[in-house]
Amino acid sequence: MDLEQKKLTQVKTSSSKFKRIIYSIVGYVSLTLGIIGLIFPILPTTPFLLVAAACFARNSEKAYNWLIHNRIFGKFIRDYRAGKGIPIKVKIYTLFFLWITIFISIFFISIFWIQILLFVIASLVSIHIIMIKPKSRKKG
Repeated sequence: MDLEQKKLTQVKTSSSKFKRIIYSIVGYVSLTLGIIGLIFPILPTTPFLLVAAACFARNSEKAYNWLIHNRIFGKFIRDYRAGKGIPIKVKIYTLFFLWITIFISIFFISIFWIQILLFVIASLVSIHIIMIKPKSRKKG
C-alpha cells in the first residue's frame, strides 16, 4: 500500500461517544444531500461528499471506507483529496445542468428574493467548480 493509499484509508475516530453521534448524523445528512445533488444539480455533490468523508473518518472506519471505495462516489473523493482535479468534461456537464436547473427553478418560483438567492448560490458554486484545477490527461 503506497503512501497515498494509506493517507486515504486512515481513520481517526473520536473517543467521545457524543462526537461520534454528531459526526454520524452530519455524515449521513451530507451523504444524502450529495446523492440528491447527483440527481438535482442545484446542490453541489462534491462538497457534501467531502464533508461526509471527513465525518465518517472521525466516526466509522466501515462507512468511510465504503464511501471512498464506492464505485459512484469514491473516485471523485479520492481524486479531489489527492489534488488531481476534475475532468473538464465533468466540469462542463456540471455547470450546464446546474444552470439549466437554476433557470427552470427561477422560472417556476415567483418569490423574487428566492430567485436572487438561487442565482447567487449557482454563481458561487460555478466559481468553485471553475476554480478547481482540471484533471490532467494521462500521456502514453
